[in-house]
Amino acid sequence: MQPRTGGHPAPPTRLILATRNTGKITELRAILEAAGLDVALVGADAYPDVPDVKETGVTFAENALLKAHALARATGHPAVADDSGLCVDVLGGAPGIFSARWSGTHGNDQANLDLLLAQLSDVPDGHRAAHFACAAALALPDGTERVVEGTLDGTLRHTPTGTGGFGYDPILQPLGETRTCAELTPDEKNAISHRGKAFRALVPVVRELLG
Repeated sequence: MQPRTGGHPAPPTRLILATRNTGKITELRAILEAAGLDVALVGADAYPDVPDVKETGVTFAENALLKAHALARATGHPAVADDSGLCVDVLGGAPGIFSARWSGTHGNDQANLDLLLAQLSDVPDGHRAAHFACAAALALPDGTERVVEGTLDGTLRHTPTGTGGFGYDPILQPLGETRTCAELTPDEKNAISHRGKAFRALVPVVRELLG
């Protein structure tokens, strides 16, 4: 509940999400609204002069915190950032934080996918366990921070299937599913996704620090 000033409710707290991905903003906004939180969520594109932050951390949590703190300092508002990737058991957790640039070129989904499948070509079904991981961080301008995490466990297909999603979605088959993440509807994927779980875990954190 926001305090009242002069008989009028105070405006909702502005919260910045460190992304220019409108789908990600919509997803977190819906989660916060469903929880009844009086927060005005905007993306990083609301602050075009703030430069992107280099992800120099060695864990998802470190990268998420780097981005959240940088945005909170630059804007003077609380900020949320996330970092995520695919972790393959037989590769010792790789690609991990290098998921988006596994092939050497950042954001080349097809090249990343092709390289990973080639590296796993001789790995049998029983040893293709993997999971998507996401860390979401909330940082305040005063340096206060919290990190939550979410995972989606599954196994890796030998060939891509499905046209939805992005990244490694066409080869990860969630546990208990017969389809890959790329074959799920957006609503089905959001309900079980690593990012959806991490974003929902942010609700009590937002309530604690901003409510």
